Amino acid sequence: MTSFVLKRLLPALAALSFATAAFAQDFPKRPVTMIVPFAAGGTSDVIARTVAEQMGIALGQTIVIENVAGAGGSTALARASRAEPDGYTIAIGNAGTNAATYTIYPKLPFTPDSFVPIGMVAKTFGIIAVRKDFPAKDLKEFIAYAKANPGKINLGHAGVGSSNYLICKSFVTAAGIDATLVGYRGAAPALTDAIGSQIDGVCDAAASVAQSINEKLVRGLVVGSTVRLATLPDLPTSAEAGLTEFEAQGWNGLFAPKGTPPAIIAKLNAAARTAVETEAVKKRFADLSTVAPDPDEHAPEVLQTLVTRDVEKYRKMLADDAK
Repeated sequence: MTSFVLKRLLPALAALSFATAAFAQDFPKRPVTMIVPFAAGGTSDVIARTVAEQMGIALGQTIVIENVAGAGGSTALARASRAEPDGYTIAIGNAGTNAATYTIYPKLPFTPDSFVPIGMVAKTFGIIAVRKDFPAKDLKEFIAYAKANPGKINLGHAGVGSSNYLICKSFVTAAGIDATLVGYRGAAPALTDAIGSQIDGVCDAAASVAQSINEKLVRGLVVGSTVRLATLPDLPTSAEAGLTEFEAQGWNGLFAPKGTPPAIIAKLNAAARTAVETEAVKKRFADLSTVAPDPDEHAPEVLQTLVTRDVEKYRKMLADDAK
């Protein structure tokens, strides 16, 4: 590029930079939409609503939740990827919607590069729970029953590609059992059917199933974590239950469409950090057996690292599930 052309471009570039900075400084001037890839009532929805309320306070604008269920979250992510990159449309995602989905649905109209990470907002723990009248009383009995009845047990999840589906896959692989995995348009409908004994059980996160376990609407078998959860002190960890191979710690993060200005990403990230550090969110997360990110885990780069890691992880695990 000649010096003459460069001199002609510099004022325009400076003006553009100034305009972008001014836009970010005024952001947001109207409500922000947060897309949730599943039906209302599930883990992602509950976390999204908890965080959105406090983010809205930090930003001085309401954050409106829009539930877009279908295809394990990919319907919502397609919608989010097409949104204007102005910060007014963001999405909450997890290892299912933003990593595993690329293996399960290789012809998606979006890729990992279609999104810019805003930051992680929660860490979750997977649980296997069964209908209250299921004949097996603990994990050992459940696995024995499943092996004696191959293919006859059905476990519900929030759709192929969802984080709950990954909990299911990890569990049946670790247990060495043949079970039918039944997809729903979210975790809540699956749990409803388990409560009504329409299915044998669910693979779910503590955030959405803990209350039902405590109310004895379903019976918890195991939590895929290294320590017991405060909200479910009687539920054994995978190691305690004799299935150390079962690990189910997940994450939830916020994403914006590619091209969203860095200054706006920074503003959304700051609001998310503020939100998860409020007493209101800490209390709600504690009730849900959900954990906020550590201070050094808030940065967008950390979420990007998780996405990159899990895309490769699930490419190997889910190769047989590719559509």
